[in-house]
Amino acid sequence: MHLVQILLPIHDNAQEPFAREEYSRVRKELTERFGGLTVYTRAPAEGLWKLNDNHTIPDDIIVFEVMASELDSSWWRQYRYELEARFRQNVVMVRAQQTVLL
Repeated sequence: MHLVQILLPIHDNAQEPFAREEYSRVRKELTERFGGLTVYTRAPAEGLWKLNDNHTIPDDIIVFEVMASELDSSWWRQYRYELEARFRQNVVMVRAQQTVLL
């Protein structure tokens, strides 16, 4: 079993918020493919991105999580590319870890 997390920004680089429909679309896509998901939206998580030694950028994010019995790396890679285009990001963090259900 794998836990896959997607970290999506709340604002674009000009600090304009993304439309709620974008997050609803991600919810629908992941729920249809994996049968469920968890979304952390109550209080945005804060990310920090270090550009160089003198400049760090804060970034409020929403975390989407799904459980997958198999990890289809090529599907996740393609989905990450799609999210990067839709959310106008150079990189969207998609990470997976092997997990055990108890």
